[in-house]
Amino acid sequence: MISFNLICKNDHEFEGWFQNSADFDKQSKKKLVECPVCGDTKVEKSIMAPAVGAKSAVRAQRVEKAEAQKKLRKMLGEVRDYVETNFDDVGDEFPDEARKIYYGESEERGIYGNATEEEARELAEEGVPVGKLPWPKRMDS
Repeated sequence: MISFNLICKNDHEFEGWFQNSADFDKQSKKKLVECPVCGDTKVEKSIMAPAVGAKSAVRAQRVEKAEAQKKLRKMLGEVRDYVETNFDDVGDEFPDEARKIYYGESEERGIYGNATEEEARELAEEGVPVGKLPWPKRMDS
């Protein structure tokens, strides 16, 4: 589909969508294209500026994206620091310890550790409130 800026003999400008330029020509010759304001069927394509982004705009978008990614990495690093400071690392025992806490067999506390996708799915099916965090690699490691 292509959008054309159109204009009638009464200088009403409007937009029309067509499969291609030939489709516009065919419909126009059959008087199927009409002005939505006055109903005139003598409609022509108006001058249009191409919808192409300037190089500076593309560069600006890339810079914004890079800055957003940098900001996200920083925030994820802060989350990691918080978790490592305030929660107990139970390593590969995470699924078992999460169940023990959930069922009241172990002290309630914040924990983190490792679980396979299958173990995480099983915990979720049991109703154990767990979540997966994106764990960014440390810059100093």
